[in-house]
Amino acid sequence: MNESGILIVGPSWVGDMVMANSLCRLLRARHPEVRVDVLAPAWSLPVIGRMAEVRTGIISPAAHGELALGRRRRVADSLRPAAYRQAIVLPRSLKSALIPWFADIPRRTGFRGEMRFGLINDMRPFDRSVLDQTVKRFVALGVAPGDALPPIPEPRLETSKEQQASAMQKLGLHRDRPVIGLMPGAEYGPAKCWPLEYFAKLAARLGECGRSVWVLGSERDRPAGEQIAAASGAVDLCGRTTLEDVIDLLACCEAVVTNDSGLMHVAAAVGTHVIAIYGSTSPAFTPPLTANGTVHHLALDCSPCFRRECPLGHLRCLRELTPDAVFATVVPGD
Repeated sequence: MNESGILIVGPSWVGDMVMANSLCRLLRARHPEVRVDVLAPAWSLPVIGRMAEVRTGIISPAAHGELALGRRRRVADSLRPAAYRQAIVLPRSLKSALIPWFADIPRRTGFRGEMRFGLINDMRPFDRSVLDQTVKRFVALGVAPGDALPPIPEPRLETSKEQQASAMQKLGLHRDRPVIGLMPGAEYGPAKCWPLEYFAKLAARLGECGRSVWVLGSERDRPAGEQIAAASGAVDLCGRTTLEDVIDLLACCEAVVTNDSGLMHVAAAVGTHVIAIYGSTSPAFTPPLTANGTVHHLALDCSPCFRRECPLGHLRCLRELTPDAVFATVVPGD
C-alpha cells in the first residue's frame, strides 16, 4: 500500500462504529504510513473523532436506506482528488458501495451482499460460521484474501482528564464518590432491555453503599431515566448529553451496567468496567470488546432469539436475572 490511503465506508449504528475501530487499529499497525479516513453518518463524527488511527471523518450524504444518487456522486467527486488506493465497504448493501465506485477508487473491498458485482471488485465470501462476530467481519476485510484472522485489537476511544472535567462541569456533575453508570436503553427493542424496576432497585442499593449513579441515554430514553431517578435518587442524564459528553462521562465511571447496546461498546472502548446484560441477543455475537467486562446471560433454551419483542411473552431471559445478582458484580463482596 502507498500513502494515498484507505477509505472505510462505515456502519450506521453506534456499537458497530465503535467496533470498526478494531479494523482501523489493525490497518495502522500493519501500515503506519497509510492514512485512514472514514465515510459515515454525521452523528458518528464525535466517535470517529476520538479514534487516534483515523485522520478524517467524512459525512455520508444519505440517510440509512436512502438512494440519493446525486448527492453520492457529488461526494464521490470531492473524494476523487484524494486518490485513495482502496475502499473497504463494511455494510453489505449495494448503496454503500456506490461512492467508492463513483470516486474511481481502484480496489473496492467488501463482502458478497446485495447485487453489487462490479461495484465491489475485491469480493470476499461471507461465511457466518467463521465470521461469527461483527468485529471479526470488519477485521477480515483488512487482511489479504484467504489469510487467517489476526488477533483482534480492542476498540479504543480517546478521552482526557480535561475533557472529562469539562463534561462534568457542563452538566453540573461531581465525582466526590465513585460513579456507576446505568444505560437502560437499546435501539433494537424491548427484548434487549433489563426491566426498568430492576435498574431502579440496583440504583437505590448502589446509592446506599456510597456510589453516585448516573443514568445515560438518548432523548428516547428520557422516560426510562426519569423513572429510575424518581425511584432511586439517581442523576438522570438521558437526553441531556451529546455523544461526545457520553464518551467522557463513561470514562469517569468506575463501572457501568448496560443492556447490549451501542453505549455498551463506547464504555468498553474508554476502558470502564462493563457489566453487560443480554436477553434476546448473544454475547457470542456482539460481546463487549474488553478484558474489563462481566457478562450476564442466562442462556435459556429460548434464547438468544434475536427478536425485538419476546415471542413467548414472558421475557424470562431478563426477568430471571435479579438486581442482587447484578449488584454482586458491580460491588463485589459488599
